[in-house]
Amino acid sequence: MSAEHTAARTALQSAGTMMIFALVFTAVMGMTYSATRPIIAASVEAEKMKLVSEVLPAERYDNALLDDVFVVGATPQLGLDEDGGRVYRARLGGRPAAMVIEAQAPDGYAGTIKLLVAIDTDNRITGVRVTNHRETPGLGDYIDPRKDRNKSNPWIDQFGSRPLSAAQLKVRKDGGEIDYRVGATISARAVTAAVAKVGQWAEANRDKVFASENGEGK
Repeated sequence: MSAEHTAARTALQSAGTMMIFALVFTAVMGMTYSATRPIIAASVEAEKMKLVSEVLPAERYDNALLDDVFVVGATPQLGLDEDGGRVYRARLGGRPAAMVIEAQAPDGYAGTIKLLVAIDTDNRITGVRVTNHRETPGLGDYIDPRKDRNKSNPWIDQFGSRPLSAAQLKVRKDGGEIDYRVGATISARAVTAAVAKVGQWAEANRDKVFASENGEGK
């Protein structure tokens, strides 16, 4: 057998081995993904429910909250662009109880601040949480209770059990009732203004949100 034929056969064998390896690897990865997908999904859902529980106590509703969704498209009042967001509808005994609303404050010191705001049917805020931000560490990041040094009384907890009053939902520097940290007013003002707008949207759209079929609204 010539050297050329030997080299060709070796190349074909190597290519075949690589192809078999690729097929086996792909099959293993596919099986691994299929096996871990339910675990990952359950973990994501658990994290969402943990966050929801921080803004809306579990005793305030008895439905499967994460499955009862109103999809929101581009909504300037909620700070949402074309990607939109979601409103989770809380019900108690089949009756509307509260809305947990995804929103954004577009004017944070370092950019967009993502929020989760819960508002009940008595037009009261039950809780607010910052879900994503880029505010300055050690200065404006106190809006996130995970970063707030005051663990016993986080800044964000001021919004809990507060009525949707435009007069109240301003930082004290602007004549409202929301405290802020000196040197980091912009972050507090951005969150407070966004929460006020969410409240206005909730009051105007509550009936529509609860009357819609699951997933509708975008």
